Amino acid sequence: MLITLKNKDRLHIDEFTLKCSIGKNGLVSKKREGDLCTPKGSFLIKKLFYRADRVKKFYTKIPKIIIKKNMGWCNDPLHKKYNSLVNTKNKIRHEKMYRKDNKYNFIITIDYNLSKPIPYKGSAIFIHLTNNYKPTAGCIALSKNDMLVLLKLIDKKTKIKLY
Repeated sequence: MLITLKNKDRLHIDEFTLKCSIGKNGLVSKKREGDLCTPKGSFLIKKLFYRADRVKKFYTKIPKIIIKKNMGWCNDPLHKKYNSLVNTKNKIRHEKMYRKDNKYNFIITIDYNLSKPIPYKGSAIFIHLTNNYKPTAGCIALSKNDMLVLLKLIDKKTKIKLY
C-alpha cells in the first residue's frame, strides 16, 4: 500500500483523496530541525499513538500505543534520545504528546530519521490531526474523519511518498 502526496494539500491512497496540510515552508529534500518544512522522500508508516481518553472505537492494522501524560518526543538534536519517545519527567527538550488540544489524539509516526537519527536532520515528523488545515511545523495533518479512513487502509508495510 502506498500513500502519496503530490501537491501540498492532498494525500492519495487507493481510490481515496484526503485533504491535508503540510509544513509551513513546503516540501524539501534537505530537512533541518526547526525549518517548518516537510521532508521529501518515501517512508514506512511505523506506529500509531493515540489518546484512549478521547478516542474510543477505531480500527487499524499498525501497532498502537496509548499516549500517557508523561510521554514526549525528543527534539533536542544533541541528545542521545533525539527523535524518539521520551519520558517528560526527564530534563530533555521534547514535543509534548499528551496535549490539551486535539492535534495529537492520533499520531502516526513515519520512518523519517528514526533509526540512527542524524542530529539536526529533523524530528517528530508525524501524521496528526487538524481542524483548520493551517500549515504545520513539518508534519502532515488530516481531519479526524480522514484519519479514521487512513487508519483502516494502512498496515505495517504501508509507505508514504512525499514529493
